[in-house]
Amino acid sequence: MKHAILGATALALLATGATAQEVTLGRFFGDCENAGTDTKASVGEACIIQSIINAADAQLDGVSVNTLPTDWGNYYDQIKAAYAGGTPPDVHVMHRHRVPEFAGIGALADLTDDLAAAGIDPSDWEAAALEAVTYNDRIIGVPMDFHANLWHINMDLMDAAGLVDESGAPILPSSPEELLEHAAAVKAATGQNYLAADFAQFPLGVRLVLALVWQQGANVFDGDTATLDTAEARNAISAVTQLFDAELANPQLNYADSQQAFLNGEAAILVNGTWVVDFYASEAANTETALSNYYAADFPTLFGDGATWADSHMWAIPAPLKANDPETYNAALQVLAFINDHNIDWARTGHMAVRSSVLESAEYAALPHRNEYTGTADIARDTPPSARYGAIQDVLNREFQAIWLTGKSPDDALADAQLDVQDLLDR
Repeated sequence: MKHAILGATALALLATGATAQEVTLGRFFGDCENAGTDTKASVGEACIIQSIINAADAQLDGVSVNTLPTDWGNYYDQIKAAYAGGTPPDVHVMHRHRVPEFAGIGALADLTDDLAAAGIDPSDWEAAALEAVTYNDRIIGVPMDFHANLWHINMDLMDAAGLVDESGAPILPSSPEELLEHAAAVKAATGQNYLAADFAQFPLGVRLVLALVWQQGANVFDGDTATLDTAEARNAISAVTQLFDAELANPQLNYADSQQAFLNGEAAILVNGTWVVDFYASEAANTETALSNYYAADFPTLFGDGATWADSHMWAIPAPLKANDPETYNAALQVLAFINDHNIDWARTGHMAVRSSVLESAEYAALPHRNEYTGTADIARDTPPSARYGAIQDVLNREFQAIWLTGKSPDDALADAQLDVQDLLDR
């Protein structure tokens, strides 16, 4: 499909004598080789974003879009190396938490005065979305979503354990003690684990602990001061490790294995993000998948205040491109406008939309499971902005995983994390 579209585009350009302006695009989200151009039919993050990109390539006059191969785990290392070598993609995706790191050194183009001409209306963005792409009062990106951790639920296992209320909604814990009680009930009734998550690879386990820290009104750093070695952090870690100690959750699972365990009906709860709602709904409809009764819930409040880890995706253009290549810069803006126009299509993943007009639409309200996690936007949290965000996350991942994978004591892990994070903040 893609090659046929490119071939047709090339013939048309030869006939007119015109040359398409190529825009290189860097992204993560995974691979999808057969995404096509139907932005309404694709399923899952990788295929939905690639279908939007393919559609932009096919539909934008005089613009071709070339998606560059990138690896999820090393994405930011690759992007930073490309900037250092003077060859960054013309357009690339990034997280809100990386804005201070890139914008702080002037790497990102100021788009403020060029958006209207490109057909992008920032007044249609939610206030939090505009804030996410604003640095020093200038707009340095186009927002694409809000995403957060949810509790993905196998309702059949919950029902077997008596954890479904009269309305058909899951009964979720409201304290660490109740969390342990519910987990034991699931194990007794079904023989399966209560909770699964990626505790051994990517920082899903870290984000779970962070949510519980925030629920106690604390954080892991404040300004230039690390605040990790605290009673709140110990409480959060204990709430999770009690499940491991009672063999009601498996700390050895990585991302792929934890997801497969959930789909196989081997866990009642999977802690993962909004980005998989559409995929899990599709899998639940598959008669060959053990998961058949799926629900997506807001992260429960185990302590005082509701909180869950959240972030946002955005698209940026390198500052050197704007300064040195106005034709490619304008073509890149067209690509951003196309993605912005397809915000409803990207929201099919399960992510929350950033455009007010999309959020208020009947089409958005009708998306599967959307009404099950309407409270997530109100409890979305993250650590304070920092150019050291990535390095701080690496420290937390290393030290928290050491607790449940190697038996390191929480006291030693938090003390070491406190020192390492403080060192990063002092640089």
